[in-house]
Amino acid sequence: MRERLLELIACPACGSAFTCDPTESEGGRVVSGTLRCVGCGSGYPVVRGIPRLVEGALEEAEHRTAEAFGWEWQEFHELHGEEEYRQQFLDWVHPIEPDFFTDKVVLDAGCGMGRFAVQSALFGARDVLAIDLSDAVEAAAENARGHPNVHVIQGDIHRLPLARGSDAVVDFAYSIGVLHHLPEPVRGFLSIAEHLREGGSLFAWVYGRENNGWLVHFVNPVRESVSSRLPKRALYVISWLIAAAMHLPLKLLYRERGLGRVGLVKRILPYRGYLGWLAQYSLHHNHHVVFDHLVAPTSHYIRRDEFESWFHRAGLRDVELSWRNENSWRGRGRLVRDPT
Repeated sequence: MRERLLELIACPACGSAFTCDPTESEGGRVVSGTLRCVGCGSGYPVVRGIPRLVEGALEEAEHRTAEAFGWEWQEFHELHGEEEYRQQFLDWVHPIEPDFFTDKVVLDAGCGMGRFAVQSALFGARDVLAIDLSDAVEAAAENARGHPNVHVIQGDIHRLPLARGSDAVVDFAYSIGVLHHLPEPVRGFLSIAEHLREGGSLFAWVYGRENNGWLVHFVNPVRESVSSRLPKRALYVISWLIAAAMHLPLKLLYRERGLGRVGLVKRILPYRGYLGWLAQYSLHHNHHVVFDHLVAPTSHYIRRDEFESWFHRAGLRDVELSWRNENSWRGRGRLVRDPT
């Protein structure tokens, strides 16, 4: 960690500032040491350059989710192309454009291997707070090594190590593909919103309930009772076999340059929005997607009206929602606090 991170983080227990007692430094970075809260005196370690700011014991559901995604993001850890991730990120956060990030303090809430945190930095963010509960922070720190404005932190969305209210520093927060895996998705959303500064914005992307009945009724029970409980290496192999079986039909039927461009075929293809999106990617990419769907201990599918209610509960205004790939919801809103 870089010492200027002390200006941006706060104790997850009481919200006070930290002091840092480094035991090893290198090139202006604290490699190991202790962060000490000036308020409650709590101490948190810095290990391999990453502040470990998790407060208290995790619930069983949180622990299983963190363990599952920690394994995933360390296995699928490589960045495969800046342009590919740029386009993916802009698709997820649509209609937000790169210049929106300029000189902002950005929170990536559930950063995984850090691919979108790196993109935020490349878009001109002043500082990117890439926070994840799992051991995925190890992969994120490695991928962000060349970006000094990306600060990788191990922390919990429910107890974020950031100031809140009038002391908040976050201009823009986003959470992509994370909230629907929490035991209570709305609780995580509201927690993130508490750390926005006045005028700050929050974006989220979640699985939709609409058009996903087959996932809710057939895939989800299998995921919860079987696939998420398998040894990770076994699931890795199974998900590759599924992705490989899907690969040729995707390329032949769903890709725009394949039969999917034919009018009649296009009209009768099931789940065309999402599978058409998958058809543009490699087998390696889609192996990761299949694994991601099957490894999660918990997945919620959120209806549009429920998703919209989260923004209003958080006191966000200028709310915009859009349907992505006909199976998921993305939305953003802006925080305007009442003068009272």
